[in-house]
Amino acid sequence: MPHGREIFRGDAAELGRLHESRWQWLEEAVGPAVALPTEYPDGYHVPRHRHNRSQLLHALVGVVLVTTKHGRWMVPPDHAMWIPAGIEHSVEMLGDVSMRSVYVVPDAIPGLPEGLRVVGITELMHSLIVESEKLPQGGELEGRAGLIMGLLLHEIPNLPERPLGLPFPSDPKLAALCRRFVAAPSPHATIDEWADAAGMSRRSFTRAFHRQTGLSLSTWRQQACLFAALPRLADGEPITRVALDLGYESVPAFITMFKRMLGTSPRGYMRGAREAGEGIKRLSSPGRAAAV
Repeated sequence: MPHGREIFRGDAAELGRLHESRWQWLEEAVGPAVALPTEYPDGYHVPRHRHNRSQLLHALVGVVLVTTKHGRWMVPPDHAMWIPAGIEHSVEMLGDVSMRSVYVVPDAIPGLPEGLRVVGITELMHSLIVESEKLPQGGELEGRAGLIMGLLLHEIPNLPERPLGLPFPSDPKLAALCRRFVAAPSPHATIDEWADAAGMSRRSFTRAFHRQTGLSLSTWRQQACLFAALPRLADGEPITRVALDLGYESVPAFITMFKRMLGTSPRGYMRGAREAGEGIKRLSSPGRAAAV
């Protein structure tokens, strides 16, 4: 089992070898679930890989961007991403990140999510994750340890899903429009303007976009704006500046969108990110294993 909490630094080859050894350890671990912590520096990128276990990737501090062939998902503080076993994914750190991951055998319990999703972390689940990383890892758990991990597993299906995925269309023209929007998000471009740029009628465009992404253009754009806003808010940028930079004519309009999409206000989100950062030393357990 890998030992020692650390911030990963060094050249790409060294970091690659480190991850390879830890992925190998995960492949050989037994028991229904393994909980491991990791500390990453800003900008660190974990290349494409997959696990034979499903992963609940929880961001205690910082924002994590997960990319698969199906799209991108953003994981802000107090949230987690569920990545089913076998799905290839890469991970990028937006800011210094304190991550907690629980790796779960796919058939550990009935009712585990089948698809990729970002979920909110309840107070109960947060406590269970923090407590679970203190347990012996890589083997069967009994007694109190088994009860803690068992309750954690049964809470996973109950976590509230959050709209923090950003699927991209398979059509190259539509995907190019989406990439341009992500580079310079604005809530004002109309469906007709997008359809004209794609060389399609409004009806054909809306049908194709929804069929390929599962979202309406309006919902997709709101989620893209949220993607752009979260890292900046987590860094402490003023809400007014972020809202105006994203093209919102008023701060209340931005706040309304934010609360509808994320279930909390921008100020509440910033407060939660700040409190998570202040509490990381108290919540962490020095000397535990570093995760993959």
